[in-house]
Amino acid sequence: MPPFCPLPPSPDAIVDWPADFGRRYTVFVDVEEEFDWTAPLSRDHRAVTAIGALPEACRRFRDCGIGLAFMVDYPVTEDPAACDILREVLEEPRNTLGAQLHAWVNPPYFPASPGDSYAGNLPIANEAAKLDALTGRLEQAFGRRPLVYRAGRYGLGPATIKLLAERGYRIDSSMRARYDYTADLGPDFSQIGNAAFRTGNLLELPLTTVFTGAWRRHGGSLFPLTGRLPPVRGVVARAGLLQRVALTPEDMPIEAALEAVEVAAERDDLRLLTFSFHSPSLSPGHTPYVRDSADLAIFWRWWSRMFEQLDRFGYAPASLDEILHAVDNI
Repeated sequence: MPPFCPLPPSPDAIVDWPADFGRRYTVFVDVEEEFDWTAPLSRDHRAVTAIGALPEACRRFRDCGIGLAFMVDYPVTEDPAACDILREVLEEPRNTLGAQLHAWVNPPYFPASPGDSYAGNLPIANEAAKLDALTGRLEQAFGRRPLVYRAGRYGLGPATIKLLAERGYRIDSSMRARYDYTADLGPDFSQIGNAAFRTGNLLELPLTTVFTGAWRRHGGSLFPLTGRLPPVRGVVARAGLLQRVALTPEDMPIEAALEAVEVAAERDDLRLLTFSFHSPSLSPGHTPYVRDSADLAIFWRWWSRMFEQLDRFGYAPASLDEILHAVDNI
């Protein structure tokens, strides 16, 4: 099967935010099991101890007026203590329940084949069965149906949007703008920009990725070329010519992210920014991004400086309900 390469949205599909929407941003948390990021994916990795750090993290964001979209995967729903914690944080009205499908730990299970960690690569019936299992489990655990979906590893496929619409989802956030995963048999989002857009009956909120540097306006064509010679990519970034910056505290230096927000506001006129991180990063030792207490301190300083930058450029937090309300009333 060829890789899934969604085309850029047509101009009439792109959301034209009303003037009173202003500049906004939203934050996704991939709430998931802990595993060795350097090892092959395994069905046996199902511990979710880091979720114990969610209430404190939620308090920090709440104190800044920020609601979180919790993208919860199947192993989390199997742990009673983790579910209790999530029920507590979901009582806050600005927080949202979402679904995240990690195909390798989400029943039902099927014989393994190359690329099947990306749910969108599965036969349609298999992808649907996994999505039904996850959606049903989340509804059972939390008493509500998830509003928003993310495919683990950004593994969107050609049938995913239709399957989501049939199950009552309103938002997909599986597209990581300007990223290409085809080398690992995943999808190619290199033609997808940062604008929110309608796809089928859903709203797509791509994860924001900004090109910075003197060559930024040609980033879509030049950045893939620099990847053919990896040292070149580092050279052009250090020279201030071209850098691809995803809005995440994980493996993204704060200075680069601050510049990306300035570019997004002043040059790209992006009205909505989307941030994301993984719940295991809230506790040291579970991701390569937060290995110890020093890394955790850096993680929180990243957010403190980012909140100041967002405020400087007039970006206010938006819950997913507020985003949908704005879209539904255009």
